[in-house]
Amino acid sequence: MTDTFQIKIERSKTTSKPNIDFENLDFGKFHTDHMYIADYNNGDWHDRRVIPFQNLSISPATAALHYGQTVFEGFKAYKAKKSDDILIFRPEAHWERMNASLERVCMPYMPRDVFMDGLMALATVDRDWVPTQEGASLYFRPFAFAMDAFIRVKPSENYYFIIFCSPVGAYFSGQLNVKIETKYVRSAEGGIGFSKTGGNYAASLLPAKEAQKDGYQQIMWTDAKEHKYIEETGASNVMFVIDNVLITPELTTSILKGVTRDSIITIAKDWGMKVEEKKVSVQEVIESIKNKTLQEAFGTGTAAVISPINVINFEEIDYQLPSPTATSFSTKMTKALHDIKYGLVDDPYGWVVKI
Repeated sequence: MTDTFQIKIERSKTTSKPNIDFENLDFGKFHTDHMYIADYNNGDWHDRRVIPFQNLSISPATAALHYGQTVFEGFKAYKAKKSDDILIFRPEAHWERMNASLERVCMPYMPRDVFMDGLMALATVDRDWVPTQEGASLYFRPFAFAMDAFIRVKPSENYYFIIFCSPVGAYFSGQLNVKIETKYVRSAEGGIGFSKTGGNYAASLLPAKEAQKDGYQQIMWTDAKEHKYIEETGASNVMFVIDNVLITPELTTSILKGVTRDSIITIAKDWGMKVEEKKVSVQEVIESIKNKTLQEAFGTGTAAVISPINVINFEEIDYQLPSPTATSFSTKMTKALHDIKYGLVDDPYGWVVKI
């Protein structure tokens, strides 16, 4: 059958949903019954279809496996509290960011209809998978990768674009202990740090593993040249409230343009809060902790949403941060985003797409 999106729909004859404990959702462990696929060849995206979730069959020579031509995104859908609607948060912003990533690694432009229509078709077919539990959501993972079975170093001519989704709970539980990294480099100016590509994240795995052995859940990355300026954490952008000013590192080619980051900045400005996007030095943050002008620090991202930071380690010293209270900025912002995502308040920004 074909729906109004001109996308072929093949429904799964079975479902794995009854086997999943929705009260205990490990992030990314479970997948819904279907996935969306589009092929790229001869200069165009075509053969768009929703099919049962399944393994892929690819050549060992597939270019993406060797040279890293792969790009991904991630965003969430929520079950509205006051209606039967499914609410997807800011998918168009993720489509725009995906195209920035695609361009950086020499992959073809993704038309809006290929992305958005496929998303809507998949979300409609698997709408019953959106969790109703508080704090849970349906996480969408769109990704594209090179398909040429050809190991010469050059951009591929054939690609897959796939969206699958997972019912998820919280990415982090509780507050974070983070370590400021001054040895390893994740990304440098002019590199791929701003893009969601596989290699960008591969570079972070070893430092993160070493930090976790010492009791730190996340790395706080610094600039590649001098290690003087804070950039982001391993799984999110980072923000600080110092003297009632919301401060976050300015965007560069080594920092991801976070959608949650943008959402928080937009709302904070509407609240009348002073916001500074600038170079944030490690020394400024440490001094603000010492003189007690740092009121809070937190990571921001689609998976993490807002994750308060409890401890910042720098040069083998743990600096304890104030714990958020009911009146803290991060607490109030968490509620503001929650209420928009679950349809509890009007969406003044047009961020939510309803199904």
